[in-house]
Amino acid sequence: MSSTTKEYGRFGRLYHGLTTINFVGRKKLWFTISTVIIVLGLGSLSVRGFNLGIDFRGGSSFEVLAPHTSVASMTTAVTNAGLSNPTVTKLGADTYQVTADLNGFSATKQGSVSNAVISAMAKLAGVNQSQVSTSTIGPSWGSGVTNKALQALIVFFIAVGIYISFRFEFKMAVAAFAAMLHDLLVVVGIYSILNFQITPDTVIAVLTILGYSLYDTVVVFDRVRDNSSGILNTGEVSYADMVNLSMNQTLARSINTSLVAILPVLSVLVVGAYILGATTLKTYGLALFVGLLSGAYSSIFIASPLLAVMKEREPRFKELKAKVALREKKSLSATSVARAAIAGDAPAGTPLSASAQRGVIAARARKQKRR
Repeated sequence: MSSTTKEYGRFGRLYHGLTTINFVGRKKLWFTISTVIIVLGLGSLSVRGFNLGIDFRGGSSFEVLAPHTSVASMTTAVTNAGLSNPTVTKLGADTYQVTADLNGFSATKQGSVSNAVISAMAKLAGVNQSQVSTSTIGPSWGSGVTNKALQALIVFFIAVGIYISFRFEFKMAVAAFAAMLHDLLVVVGIYSILNFQITPDTVIAVLTILGYSLYDTVVVFDRVRDNSSGILNTGEVSYADMVNLSMNQTLARSINTSLVAILPVLSVLVVGAYILGATTLKTYGLALFVGLLSGAYSSIFIASPLLAVMKEREPRFKELKAKVALREKKSLSATSVARAAIAGDAPAGTPLSASAQRGVIAARARKQKRR
């Protein structure tokens, strides 16, 4: 295998699954990186909370077609009209949506503020007030949407746990669940840190990225299962070594799958949101982009190392790990003695294996020939 590996460059070895990256051995590094990111996100959530959209917290929405204005100008206009902390979104090339929570005002105050906002938006857009569309969502309806979103996430996690438990095994389901929870915490943490608004589209994006994360994890676990019934039964490698082998064999596929999903999302995020100015694509595209990156990371650096940690606590794999370590120790010791004997540094009478003796004889013969 070593001679075959030398025929390929770095990318060739990656493509043919011949890399030897020690993913499991560096698990503390991967877990530390994830922990730092998640703790920062949770810290932001405890201080700032979520920037929930109108569909979740309730409030009033105003929309107008305004070709010759900007988000900054619209924000200034509606703030001067009486809105506090309005959210201004550019829905398309020329349409602007303003949302704000007026539920804390009295009915009279709500009416006067709404009229002032409609007048300000119509004046800025240069249109009649009747062309400003309005809608109101009550706080109870927004609370219902929030509960539905949470129920959807819970049902998704339960369905995934059942599927992987039956398809593979329970510990693989636990590892996959941990990877998806990791991705969810990373996304909501980033949203809180950047103060992006959470809308129903965001929930759809989150469910989508959890699906991608699960797909990558299942690809690796499928190879782990195949190797468990093959190379692991030889007794020559530990469970962690077998997981490392499986991950290296599927690394190219995981990278390719992630790139195929991430590049179109990145183009939507850059072209749609930042070049064309469709700010609704920013929050949706950001959730997909961050989630896909996190999903690719977690399937390789979280799920599989975590599975190896849990499996090697089982008595049979714990015993196998000890046997492999002992065998490797003896092999290294024999190699060291043979090298010392070849160099003439080994004490007289040092016992050598048959292969080591042959190596010493061959080395001495080469020395004699050079003389």
